[in-house]
Amino acid sequence: MSDHLSTIKSPADVKKLTIPQLTELAQEIRERLIQSVARTGGHIGPNLGVVELTIAMHYVFDTPKDSFVFDVSHQAYVHKLLTGREDRFDTIRQPGGLNGFMLRTESEHDSFGAGHAGTALSAALGMAVARDLNGGSEHIVALAGDAAFTCGISYEALNNVAAQTKRLIIVLNDNEWSIDKNVGAIAGYFHKIVTHPRFTYLHDRASELIERFGGKTAKHLQRKAEESVKGLLGPSMLFEEFGLDYYGPIDGHDLPLLVATFQFLKAQNKPVVLHALTQKGRGFQPAMDKQKKFHGLGPYDPETGETSATGQKTYSEIFAETLVKLANNDPKVVAITAAMPNGTALDLFRPYHPGRYFDVGIAEEHAVIFAAGMATKGYKPFCAIYSTFLQRAFDPIVHDVALQELPVVFCMDRGGLSGDDGPTHHGLFDISYLRCIPNLVHMVPKDEDELADMMQTALLHNGPSAIRYPRGTGPGTTVKVQPAVLEIGKAEVIEEGSDVAIFGLGALLPMAKEMAAQLRGLGLSVAVINPRFVKPIDRECVERYGRSCGLLITFEDHVLSGGYGSAVLETLNAAEINTPVVRIGWPDQFIEHGKVDALREKYGISVNGALQQAQPFLHALLQSRLAAH
Repeated sequence: MSDHLSTIKSPADVKKLTIPQLTELAQEIRERLIQSVARTGGHIGPNLGVVELTIAMHYVFDTPKDSFVFDVSHQAYVHKLLTGREDRFDTIRQPGGLNGFMLRTESEHDSFGAGHAGTALSAALGMAVARDLNGGSEHIVALAGDAAFTCGISYEALNNVAAQTKRLIIVLNDNEWSIDKNVGAIAGYFHKIVTHPRFTYLHDRASELIERFGGKTAKHLQRKAEESVKGLLGPSMLFEEFGLDYYGPIDGHDLPLLVATFQFLKAQNKPVVLHALTQKGRGFQPAMDKQKKFHGLGPYDPETGETSATGQKTYSEIFAETLVKLANNDPKVVAITAAMPNGTALDLFRPYHPGRYFDVGIAEEHAVIFAAGMATKGYKPFCAIYSTFLQRAFDPIVHDVALQELPVVFCMDRGGLSGDDGPTHHGLFDISYLRCIPNLVHMVPKDEDELADMMQTALLHNGPSAIRYPRGTGPGTTVKVQPAVLEIGKAEVIEEGSDVAIFGLGALLPMAKEMAAQLRGLGLSVAVINPRFVKPIDRECVERYGRSCGLLITFEDHVLSGGYGSAVLETLNAAEINTPVVRIGWPDQFIEHGKVDALREKYGISVNGALQQAQPFLHALLQSRLAAH
């Protein structure tokens, strides 16, 4: 078999290959992706779908002078392989290795970093306008999946493209999937284009024209291509109305056609949309058969696609199962997700209550306001959105939910570190951005059973509430048949003590218990508290231990700025209590990708880290105890 991939040290090497050799390169890349991602885990399905598209883009354009902007950018693995990172590709998503998304600090070829959907068109337009102002001639190409067009930001950008630049190439990578099957009118619209009776004719005609006129002038090719595409004037009117010339749909796996089409589009002095049809997971049958699973996953068998399972239920699964129970008993319970039924496990809720399940697409702002509207009519919406994605809906949370005191429940999956996915996906800011909002209750469970209790509590609370819980599995606590209702704002005292009080929030409660055991070994009396509520904080509990103990310690899987430890400090300050507080949490910086335990150790979110920070205060306490004896 040929070995073209090892010769690709930069995009310039791609241009040295013939079209038949590019086809061989595509096969090599697919095999490399399947084998490498089987070891590291990652977004295998999306990348298998854009192999030919990415090769053709690098064959025709010239990065880093030209800029490629990938929407979400989880489909940039092929781009990384072609831009001098092939020798490091096996380190992707590994500690100290390549990031799983575009990262400006990683390569000059990564023009714009991203990890959330809907950003490509706005960023690309910004680059194009900057180029125009500078009098530049470089090309800007935005590659966005059809799922990105369920995102409102994409349309905000489309509304401005034609008015603000004369040259921009938008590639619509249409595979009918985001993580789950795409939903809504936009998905139906793209389907209408693809199933239009003129499509088969146009596809064949376009191939014929490229073949016939590929060697002629761009002007001749342009005229013929425009003639062929006019037959789709009706279905393509959406883009035409935005002032963009629409071309396609074309086969996104036909390399000769893609190369010739990009060469044609490169010569256009107007903003254009190329609609390319691709298959997510192409070349790997397990990824074709199970597209949801293979959107992004951990290590798998490269032959069968099988993954190992722990057998223990994740927090997401406990959430979904509990919501089914709540919905069984209350017809007003509804579930809302923003294109993440699999990630939030609401796909487990959907079969039981399909009429009360709503996937709104990649539209977090809409999801929150939609939930608010339902709440005004007596429904109890449970809005399941990752902590990092809920950031996008901050204003609707404030303006549309909290201001009106509507009983919407925000279930924030991935609250805390998200390991291999890195800074775009770490849920490290939600306590800070929600704690400042009036009328909102914020809860953090210590285990699976307490998550169910908090969902029951939120259901009965007549106002907005939020629950954050981590990615993956918890301690494995058995969930009660009937969840309990918690007293809002009341912490759980697990161990009493009079020298040191340790508050272990949520998933870090085991650290608090471990540290308490070590301090007791030194002869100190140590209290351990499960805070449960970030807002309202249990003031009585904090003040009591602030007055009775010589040191308070807080653990949280969240940034220190504005987090739970800050709430403790504010509470003590308001009560004029000067007891020192050692806060353990993430520093004021973006945390890289890596293994959770290793990152926690690196940044001192550990018992050893806490002992080091607390050492001066513990020394004083021990000296005082010795003096007293």
